[in-house]
Amino acid sequence: MKEVLLSVHIEALPEGGFLATSDELPGLVAQGRTVAETVEIAQDVARKLIESFLEHGDELPPGLRNAMPPSGDVRIPVSVS
Repeated sequence: MKEVLLSVHIEALPEGGFLATSDELPGLVAQGRTVAETVEIAQDVARKLIESFLEHGDELPPGLRNAMPPSGDVRIPVSVS
């Protein structure tokens, strides 16, 4: 499974809770009671939207295509005691 980094905008709602949207993935709208819950819901919505694009053979939105990481080797930090 590939992983992408998706930019999401989180805003506090006047009535309480939070709303997440993304310019990179039109149609992504998620609402939750906390920021953490909103992000979790946004991840699920994004996954389902992307799966729908792929299942129907639709091209991914440009912002999302640009977020796809290239294949290859990467270096990651690992803590050791």
